Amino acid sequence: MGLDLLDYLPIIFFFAVATVLGAGFLIAAWVIAPKSPDKEKVSAYECGFNAFDDARMKFDVRFYLVAILFIIFDLEVAFLFPWAITLGAMPAEAGQFAFWSMMAFLGVLTVGFIYEWKKGALEWE
Repeated sequence: MGLDLLDYLPIIFFFAVATVLGAGFLIAAWVIAPKSPDKEKVSAYECGFNAFDDARMKFDVRFYLVAILFIIFDLEVAFLFPWAITLGAMPAEAGQFAFWSMMAFLGVLTVGFIYEWKKGALEWE
């Protein structure tokens, strides 16, 4: 079985199109974008407070806890969709193992969520 390089032609074509499109979008944004920022453009955006001078200012630990919760539940959803799709196509024993493995995973996440809730990490005062 020899290596036929023509089999890789669609992949090379895909990367070439992606590279040309990416470079085109970057160049178009650089050429078309307005270059003179006005007062509204440099004002505080979404966060509600102006930019601060010291980048080493301490943040409340709740910011990090909410970020960790977001990552945890984002990963949970990323694992749940493929699991739910393939669960019905599995044989009986493998399906039961997959079901109880996911229940254990969800149980650990639920315990972590309840712990953060009881600690008051989600309370904003």
